[in-house]
Amino acid sequence: MAAKNVSLASVDQKLAMAKRCSHEGVVAGAKAAVVASVATAIPTFACGKMVPWARANLNPTAKALIVSTAAGMAYFIVADKTILKTARQNSFKQG
Repeated sequence: MAAKNVSLASVDQKLAMAKRCSHEGVVAGAKAAVVASVATAIPTFACGKMVPWARANLNPTAKALIVSTAAGMAYFIVADKTILKTARQNSFKQG
């Protein structure tokens, strides 16, 4: 019975650590998405006003798609890297 309690405590501890890792990844990913949105939106919309080719060929939907794609990529890349980094640090602490 004591071994079962120890294993349940260990599982709860690992679950709490996994939740913390994923939360840190979500927060870091959201910050990166905001930065990427601003960094992409400014040149995209400025280019749409100044460059004749962009003015003729990029409608508002295309501009929004460019910005949202950059934000989505930034979110997933940064969140993934943060989760892996945190998990790696925690595995070294345990081992």
